Amino acid sequence: METELSRKLGIEHAIFGFTPFPAVAAAITRAGGLGVLGAVRYTAPDDLARDLDWMTEHVDGKPYGLDVVMPAKKVEGVSEADVEAMIPDGHRTFVADTLAAHGVPDLAEGEASGWRITGWMEEVARNQLDVAFDYPIKLLANALGSPPPDVVSRAHDHGVLVAALAGSAKHARRHAEAGIDIVVAQGYEAGGHTGEIASMVLVPEVVDAVGPLPVLAAGGIGSGEQIAAGLALGAQGVWLGSLWLTTEEADLHSPALTRKLLDAGSGDTVRSRALTGKPARQLRTEWTDAWDDAAGPGTLPMPLQGLLVAEAVSRIQKYEIGALLGTPVGQIVGRMNAERGVQAVFDDLTSGFERAVDRINRIAGRSAS
Repeated sequence: METELSRKLGIEHAIFGFTPFPAVAAAITRAGGLGVLGAVRYTAPDDLARDLDWMTEHVDGKPYGLDVVMPAKKVEGVSEADVEAMIPDGHRTFVADTLAAHGVPDLAEGEASGWRITGWMEEVARNQLDVAFDYPIKLLANALGSPPPDVVSRAHDHGVLVAALAGSAKHARRHAEAGIDIVVAQGYEAGGHTGEIASMVLVPEVVDAVGPLPVLAAGGIGSGEQIAAGLALGAQGVWLGSLWLTTEEADLHSPALTRKLLDAGSGDTVRSRALTGKPARQLRTEWTDAWDDAAGPGTLPMPLQGLLVAEAVSRIQKYEIGALLGTPVGQIVGRMNAERGVQAVFDDLTSGFERAVDRINRIAGRSAS
């Protein structure tokens, strides 16, 4: 699965694996792809440095990347406390009542509420980059589109390629104009924040819009046959995220959540604003149903919603409240029905790709190479 882009990056397979888990990212890189570590969880620079130290020691000298969440436009003079003060009391009451209705215990006194969605703040993302550029990363991806121009220039000065996610050809053109090196065409089927255009339609539209800039196909891809389809549509690689959640190297800290993922079908996700305030595909649960119910208060815009529900999500996860327990994941969850190591996943992807290529060769009347 080599393409011009994979050769440029020095990877064996044109598979880019996004994950919040360093062990998964390193395993993806060792297997011949490019592991991309999600940085949004790292509000403390020392924590990110610790995990990048570990990754550098465990990728066998092969390349890896980093994914940040950085807005293209800077908002001056606004702190997290300022933003949190904007949350209406009625929404806080709705959260408390929903948790109480499902018997969700409080956190212990003095216990931190876990991860808060603050990586969207430019100051946090810039602190992450101050750390990251001291490491041999080869790719910087931004989940919110094109990063600010000075960040693009800084990455290029360090020899780092910049990728940005796009949900439409219009967005992709903006990325190209901003000097982005790689556009990730992320279809409706994808987990997390995603748009309304399905991958089969989106990928060739983006390829046509920004060519010859390389495009990665994303959304609903979890087999070698689907990778072959993405490359046939003009992509130079694929961007996979959800598929790694049920790998043995992943660290969800929740056997109950892993079981829900393994048992879920492709129709068991919903595109909801419940987690961050922006439409994000995730497991459908009674928590997402409550927020999407017209009788409720409705979700708040990003980042208010993420700050509002941060502690609630931590409590749901800690106590593994099954009816409410969920996570961002794409429709490909229907294929994620067994825990396997990353290398085993790669073996399946490469063999499936070979089967697809052989099949097309036979249809075209050519002998398989």
